[in-house]
Amino acid sequence: MTIEIKTPEQLAVMREAGLVVARTLNLLAAAVRPGVTTAELDELAEAEIRNAGATPSFKGYHGYPAVICTSVNEEIVHGIPSPRRSLRDGDIISIDCGAIVRGWHGDAALTVGVGTISAEHTRLLETCEAALWRGLAQAQAGGRLGDISHAVEASVAASGPYGVVEEYTGHGIGSAMHMDPPVPNYGRPGRGPRLRPGMALAIEPMVMLGGPETILLDDGWTVITADGSWAAHFEHTVAITPDGPWVLTAEDGGKEGLAPRHDPAERY
Repeated sequence: MTIEIKTPEQLAVMREAGLVVARTLNLLAAAVRPGVTTAELDELAEAEIRNAGATPSFKGYHGYPAVICTSVNEEIVHGIPSPRRSLRDGDIISIDCGAIVRGWHGDAALTVGVGTISAEHTRLLETCEAALWRGLAQAQAGGRLGDISHAVEASVAASGPYGVVEEYTGHGIGSAMHMDPPVPNYGRPGRGPRLRPGMALAIEPMVMLGGPETILLDDGWTVITADGSWAAHFEHTVAITPDGPWVLTAEDGGKEGLAPRHDPAERY
């Protein structure tokens, strides 16, 4: 396993890419509504990324045909945007986005409701996002990769009987979109590579209402839950620094999400 260590200057460029991703996801989240197609969201994303002087990370990656991934309801990750897929009131949609600035990558995802969603699905989204921030809080120099994985798993387990995807993980990121080390959403604390300043990780919990089993569809990309339960996916790119986690794909650098609270889950 070779883990890339970035200079402060390289992390600064990754921050530029991360901000492009953050702005794009904010735009797309605001555009989600009943009747919009996932292809229309993809067009918006491409325009936003290219107008910022960046390059979409996903388009053409191993033949992937779109700029973003749009995974609806029981789709977990890697759903392909389509002009035939119109969103309906009550749906949930996960949007995954990546951008490259001067050779350096940013990658993030969020899940939003379409119109009015059920209390059960609202709680699913809250659980997944809270687990992401619990994991990000453990991205501390001197810690271990397993500290992040365990924090994600423990946060989900404390919220209810949810499934956590095991086949698909977070990853290192930097001069390429997917790099060592893999970042599972489960594990034991105190295990794995030591976290060092200059490392950058994409942490991405994938949580479902049912069991953890998945199915890859015939398109070779879309991953769905085996039992048809709905799923949520949240992701941020974080840099390990001597001063703590720097969330490169959060507009405020992660200050709000990482702020100490009596109970960190209260913000959700």
